[in-house]
Amino acid sequence: MSKNDTDSKRNSGQNLTEALLSKFQITELNPMQKEAYKTIQSKSDLVLLSPTGTGKTLAFLLPLIEQLDADCAEIQILILVPSRELAQQIEQVTRKMGSGYKVNAVYGGRAGTLDKIDLKTRPAILIGTPGRVADRLRRDNFSVEHIKTLVLDEFDKSLEIGFEQEMTEIITALPSVQQRILTSATSEAEIPEFVGLQNPVVIDFLLEGSSQLTYKTILSPEKDKLQTLQKAVSFIGYEPGIIFCNFKESLARVSESLNNQGIDHECFHGGMEQFDRERALIKFRNGTIQLLLATDLAARGLDIPEIKFILHYQLPPHLKEFTHRNGRTARMNRDGISYILHWEGEPLPDFIQDIKPKNINIRNQDIAPPSAPKKWRTLYITGGRRDKISKGDIAGLFLKQGQIHKDQLGVIELQQTCAYVGVQSVIADMVIEKTNNSRLKKKKVRISLI
Repeated sequence: MSKNDTDSKRNSGQNLTEALLSKFQITELNPMQKEAYKTIQSKSDLVLLSPTGTGKTLAFLLPLIEQLDADCAEIQILILVPSRELAQQIEQVTRKMGSGYKVNAVYGGRAGTLDKIDLKTRPAILIGTPGRVADRLRRDNFSVEHIKTLVLDEFDKSLEIGFEQEMTEIITALPSVQQRILTSATSEAEIPEFVGLQNPVVIDFLLEGSSQLTYKTILSPEKDKLQTLQKAVSFIGYEPGIIFCNFKESLARVSESLNNQGIDHECFHGGMEQFDRERALIKFRNGTIQLLLATDLAARGLDIPEIKFILHYQLPPHLKEFTHRNGRTARMNRDGISYILHWEGEPLPDFIQDIKPKNINIRNQDIAPPSAPKKWRTLYITGGRRDKISKGDIAGLFLKQGQIHKDQLGVIELQQTCAYVGVQSVIADMVIEKTNNSRLKKKKVRISLI
């Protein structure tokens, strides 16, 4: 390749990167992303270690999309993830880039027939949980010969929750992989031999940390911390945050207590149906609710950058889980607070004492409950991307036929077969009345509240 050809290719890549970043209103990559970008461009295997919320998804997607072959009609990149939510997140980020390449995510909790429909026309990028990807490889007759890049995102979590057999089966079935990219927010997990890493470059930004994260301890005079939790929520105020419990049984008890106090929230744990988990996250993202009550299922793979705080109703047993929980806030150079709700008669574990959190005693403070009214509601639309419906189509329907102002329309989340729209609560019923049973493109859609 001549120098002119090399320069032309480099400039083309730079222009594409700038165009993709503009979709996220990002002017330049952060230091970790720049280093990862160069390494991936060099075709080396990569182990990328960086705290949660530092932009690892963009770090590997940007250079990989640049390398895609537009003339290839088969899958070229396979991304394996430990959870459904992370698969959905990466799919959404990739679609937001608007690169023109087809992307699909497959995961448990949704009908296999939807996978078959999505994969009938091969995506350039396939994202999925190991269990579902392995199942599709067994059932479907599609080529894996063109998969040159394998990404194991949060690889340590996939191993931790028991996906080693499926990962081995998948990797063994890929004959043409030339580059392997592993990411994690911790450095504790060993990389199994079956991954097949070859002289990997290790990029470790874990010690960079997040200087915007503040730790605070809220003392509870009683071992049963429910009353202190209610007071803590009032003390923190009406801001988006996640309250973590260790088990779904204790989460259910906390949820009942919050409901009795009239504190709006949604629950998120592994015992819920996928449909309900998705709706809880959608309502959290668009501001319909401000509090998410969750187990450690929410500690990874949720890209909700506006979270202001984390509250540990129950502390996890190890530093690793504590770190992942805290990674939900103070993301991408934003501030955040990690509150530790602590019974004063119980010693804190060493990993908490090491960070020396500031103690807050709200026992004698007269704190009124948060009085902010519901500002947003979430509407469900029975049509989506598969019906050729766009976000612009939905916005046009609500603004024109629904006769609402632009500032009354919130976040629009478009999925394959449906869509969710945030609207101001005061006009929600009126919008439904004016737009229900309307046509979007060629499909007649129903619109309802969730």
